[in-house]
Amino acid sequence: MKGVQIQNNRILYYGNIAGYIEKGKAVVDPLFQNEELQSYLTEREGLNVEWRNGTFARLANGGSEDNGPVLKNCRIWQLKPETDVLMKFIGYDELLEQFGEPDPSRYRAVYDGEVETNDLEQLFAKFNLDHPPGYEGHSLSISDVVELYDDSGSSFHYVDRAGFREISFQATGQEQSLGPQMNM
Repeated sequence: MKGVQIQNNRILYYGNIAGYIEKGKAVVDPLFQNEELQSYLTEREGLNVEWRNGTFARLANGGSEDNGPVLKNCRIWQLKPETDVLMKFIGYDELLEQFGEPDPSRYRAVYDGEVETNDLEQLFAKFNLDHPPGYEGHSLSISDVVELYDDSGSSFHYVDRAGFREISFQATGQEQSLGPQMNM
């Protein structure tokens, strides 16, 4: 298949940097998810494929899978629509006083993918002004939770009135599988 090539551990799909090879698996943006690419990677190259949002944007903007700062993946958690409206868009201290700690069962993941930065302020701007493909929520707001994660674990950050507050927030595994299952 001339439309698919692997060069220097980069997966090219008709000239576009669709993903990369990492530890014996192919990490590919769901933007390119199709039978031709899946078949090439699994049958011809013998790779397992992980469809990860944000991969194309990061690589196209000069990011790399193997140099520069280690970037974590990002999940954005927002309160479910049926949640009490009084819990939405309130500061952390107010939430604690009225409802207690943020309850993961009241949240849903609206994005799961790679991003270009681990900086929370930059992520706040990105998820307000330039929603990445696959983002299914409203603009990032007070009461949302930003999760940064990698193989070593997760850190959770409540969007507060001024900045972020690191919190304990352990979501269930089923809810965390949003990203790789999304099709574009």
